[in-house]
Amino acid sequence: MSISKELWQANHDIAQACLEHPFVQGIADGTLEQKKFAYYVGQDAFFLEAFARAYSIAAAKAPDFSVFTTFHSLADGVLQELKLHEGYAAKWGVSLHSVEPGVTTRRYTDFLLATAWSADVGLTAAAMSPCMGLYAFLGKQLAGDNIPNHQYADWIRTYSGADFQPLTQQLEDLVDSYASRTTLVESTYRYAMLCERDFFQAAWECL
Repeated sequence: MSISKELWQANHDIAQACLEHPFVQGIADGTLEQKKFAYYVGQDAFFLEAFARAYSIAAAKAPDFSVFTTFHSLADGVLQELKLHEGYAAKWGVSLHSVEPGVTTRRYTDFLLATAWSADVGLTAAAMSPCMGLYAFLGKQLAGDNIPNHQYADWIRTYSGADFQPLTQQLEDLVDSYASRTTLVESTYRYAMLCERDFFQAAWECL
């Protein structure tokens, strides 16, 4: 079994907890309070900017040009994802240019950027893979056989769509090619998954 699949299976308990989280279930059925989603959109936009920076740092450390271009392709995918957030922000009056990151958001972005600056591409890919894998998983689970028609349908459509899934696979391929089966890789991956769970919880608890 590949390293990426081993890591995913070892942390599937957290992925399942995210799927069952009331914030995600509120997206699933369209009942999530708009103020909670608006808070999430702002925090996620801040996070995604850091995520794109981490990809760019990893690209600079790439061992060859193919890996360099893969990281830049992944960064471009994040920029496309940010356009979705801009649409929500315009709809609900959220300013993405004056977001004050919450403690949970800052903890996650600081961790990713510190990993990207200090580690090799394998460990950085392992730190970033949980986000991509989790959202691909949530998108597919929430879409099911038919994407529902409600205010969060675009969110489900984005993460279950044909454009997002290949990006997830590209990142997992980098994990398989450059990460090692070490305790550090395992703990880094799990920490990122826990950050994902806490991110949903922080949005759920926002005032």
